[in-house]
Amino acid sequence: MSIDYTLEEYDVCVIGAGHAGCEAALAAARLGMKTAIFTLSLDCIANMPCNPCIGGSAKGQIVCEIDALGGEMGKAADATFIQSRVLNKGKGPAVHSLRVQSDRVKYHIYMKQALEKTPNVYIKQGEVTAIDVEDGEVKAVRTKLGAIYPCKAAIITTGTYLNGKIHIGELNYSAGPDNVLPSTELTECLKKLGISMRRFKTGTPARVHKRSIDFSVMERQDGDSEIMPFSFDNEMELKNSAECYVTYTNAETHRVILANLDRSPLYSGRIEGIGPRYCPSIEDKIVRFKDKERHQLFVEPIGLDTDEYYLQGMSSSLPEDVQVKFLRTIKGLENVEIMRPAYAIEYDCCDPLELSPTLEFKNISGLYGAGQFNCTSGYEEAACQGLVAGINAARKIEKKSPLILDRASSYIGTLIDDLVTKGCSEPYRMMTSRSEYRLILRQDNAPERLLSIGHEIGLVSDERFLKFEEDQAALNREIERIKTVTIHPTEEVNKMLIEKGTTPITSGIRLFELLKRPQLSYADFASIDTERPPLKVALINRLETEMKYSGYIKIQMEQIEKMRKLEEKKLPTDVDYKTIKGLRLEAQEKLNKHKPLNVGQAGRISGVNPADVSVLLIWLAGKGESN
Repeated sequence: MSIDYTLEEYDVCVIGAGHAGCEAALAAARLGMKTAIFTLSLDCIANMPCNPCIGGSAKGQIVCEIDALGGEMGKAADATFIQSRVLNKGKGPAVHSLRVQSDRVKYHIYMKQALEKTPNVYIKQGEVTAIDVEDGEVKAVRTKLGAIYPCKAAIITTGTYLNGKIHIGELNYSAGPDNVLPSTELTECLKKLGISMRRFKTGTPARVHKRSIDFSVMERQDGDSEIMPFSFDNEMELKNSAECYVTYTNAETHRVILANLDRSPLYSGRIEGIGPRYCPSIEDKIVRFKDKERHQLFVEPIGLDTDEYYLQGMSSSLPEDVQVKFLRTIKGLENVEIMRPAYAIEYDCCDPLELSPTLEFKNISGLYGAGQFNCTSGYEEAACQGLVAGINAARKIEKKSPLILDRASSYIGTLIDDLVTKGCSEPYRMMTSRSEYRLILRQDNAPERLLSIGHEIGLVSDERFLKFEEDQAALNREIERIKTVTIHPTEEVNKMLIEKGTTPITSGIRLFELLKRPQLSYADFASIDTERPPLKVALINRLETEMKYSGYIKIQMEQIEKMRKLEEKKLPTDVDYKTIKGLRLEAQEKLNKHKPLNVGQAGRISGVNPADVSVLLIWLAGKGESN
C-alpha cells in the first residue's frame, strides 16, 4: 500500500498523452497555464496504434481547423508524412479532404519534443487513479504511487487505455494498445463522482513484413504530384517518399472467415463493448454484406525506417492462426508474415451528454473530457476535442468567456454539438455528411473561418495572423477585379472555349460569369487576362471555389444566419421545463435532462420537435427574453 504525499501544484492536469492529451496540454500551457500531462509511458506519447495516417474524409478538414485555431496536429503531420493525397478529387470541393500517411515513430518524436520544448508543460510518467473533488470542484489528481498533485482543472484524455482489454480469438487480457499496461483504477473513482460510464470497443489490423508482400500483383496508389499542406503557412519542402498499394479479399477469404466465426470473440459474446459502425472488422463486413464479392484493403507503410506494413480495412479479433490463413488467400499476401497480430480492444468511456459544449462536465466544475473518453474514434476527432478542452480549461481559470464553436463555424463545432446534444450509442466518427453546412466548412477556407478566433484566444501569433490577412486581402482584391474584367468574343477566346467543351461567346461577358462554368478554370485565361496578379496556388483554388459555387454558398449562408438567430436566444439553465405549458411530455423530460444553452441547441435534441421549439420561442418572448 502506497503512502500518500503532496507534490507540486498545477493549474491544469491532463490525464493521458495521446492526440487529445497533447493538444490539451499544449493549448493550456501556451495560454499561460502551468500544465502537467500524465502518461502511462513516455514512449507512447502521440502513439498511433492504428494506421499512422492523419486526415481523410472530413478528418482532413478537422486537421486544418486545428491548425487555424493554433493547434499542433497539422504541423506535425506536415513534418512527418511519407505520402500525401487529396481524397475525393472527382467530387465537389465540399468533400475534398487531405490525407497523409505519416511515419509513426517520427510523429511520436515530433509531438514528444513539442511537449518537452513548450514552457509550462511538465511531463509525468505515471497512472492517475483518482481525481479529488470538493463541493463540486476539481481539487487534485492522485497517482498509483500515492502522489497528490493539487490543480484547478483536470482533463481526462485516456483513449482506449481506461480498463483496456485486448481480444485475440479465445484469448483476452487487460492491456492498452500495443500491449502497454492499461489504466485500471480511474473508472471506479469516476463512477463515485457520479459520472456515467459505458463500454466501447475498437479494433486494429495486423502489421506484416514488407519482404512477404508481392507488390507486383497489387494496384499501386501514388501520392499527389502537387502536395497541399495541412498548415496554410507551411513553407517546408513537401515530397512523397513512399508508395501505398491496394488489393482485395475474395470468395476463399470469406469462406475461411465464416468457417471460423465460432472462434471470434465478437460473435461468441466475449466482447461486450459496442464497436464503430463505420469501421467494422473484416469478419463483421463479411457477415453484414454477404452479397459483396470482395472488400478493399490498403497496404501502407508505417514508416521509412521499418519494414512493417499496415493492412488498412482488415481489423479483426479472430485468432492468430485464422488471421494467417485468411490473409494468405489474398492476392499479393500469399506468403505473408504477421509481425503484430490484429486485435480488438474494449475500453471505458463517459456519456458525452453529461458534458457542456465547452467539454466540461456539467456537474463537476473544472473537470473536462476529450477524445475517445468522450465516445469518439479517430486521432483527428480526439485532437480537436483536446484543443477545445485545453483552451476552455485555461480560459475558465482566467475567468474568461469560454470557446464554443457552433455548427456553422467548423467540423469541430459540429462534432462537439453532436456529442453533447445528441449523444452517441457507438464510437463517433466524423463524416462530411454529418454537417449541413459542408460547402462552407471546406479545408481550404479553415483559416478564413477560424484563424481570427485562434489569434484572439492567443494561440495564433501576430506574425502568423498578419500573413493570413495579407493573403486574404490579395484574394479579395482579385475577386473584385475579376468581377470587373470583360472577356470579348475573339477568335482566340472562342477557340479555347470550344476546346474546353463549353459554348463560345457572341458578346462581351464578365470573367466572373465565365469562371462559373464547370469546364473552365482560372488558369485557362492566363494568356487572355494579362493584368492578373501572381497568386499562391492555394488562393487560386479558393478563388475558383468561391466563383463556381457562389450561388450555393449564398444559400448556405442564409441557412446559417437563421440557425444563429436561434442560437442567440439563450435559455436559462435553472428552468424546470415541466412548468412551460404547451411542451410535450417527452420534450419536457429531454430538455430537463440536457439543459440546453439556447433554442438552437434545444431543437437538435432527439425528442424535441419544431412545435416544441415554437413553444420555447413564445415562452421566451413572454418573459421578455427574445433577444
